[in-house]
Amino acid sequence: MMDRLQLTLLLGRTEICNFSGFKIHPGHGKIYVRTDNKSFRFINGKCESYFLQRLKPSKLDWTVVFRRMHKKGLTEEVSKKKSKRSVKVQRAVVGASLDAIKQKRNLKPEVRAAARAAAVTQAKEKKKEQENKKKAEKAKTTARGAQSKSQQPKVSKLQQKGAAPKVQAKSR
Repeated sequence: MMDRLQLTLLLGRTEICNFSGFKIHPGHGKIYVRTDNKSFRFINGKCESYFLQRLKPSKLDWTVVFRRMHKKGLTEEVSKKKSKRSVKVQRAVVGASLDAIKQKRNLKPEVRAAARAAAVTQAKEKKKEQENKKKAEKAKTTARGAQSKSQQPKVSKLQQKGAAPKVQAKSR
């Protein structure tokens, strides 16, 4: 059986540098194995040194990662991709059919404004009626409360809970 190194030499398989992104041909480069058994392939000692210094390859302008990020060397893809134009489709909304929506859209602005003004005035009238009802109910409840309070003697909260009545001050 052949070991892995001989197999790669025979097949001519290229690896990729874990730091720079360059191709590593058979018989070249270094392999760094960490204590957790993860192996890293580097094309040369420079890449290995920078990796061990924890430098970011995206900040070094000679690495493949940097060139990809900054769109360098993409001469083949000069022509821009044509963007698809989105086609607007009118759909019905819940509570309104498509015909109703089109009919409202085709109305003249004056008619639409008049309808809106009528709706606003109607809403204001409704609100006033509700406020008047509330005021009437509040007046009734305050009248009932005043009658019931006038009949009962004044008692503090502590007296309601069962405390002894307050001793009256005596003149000297």
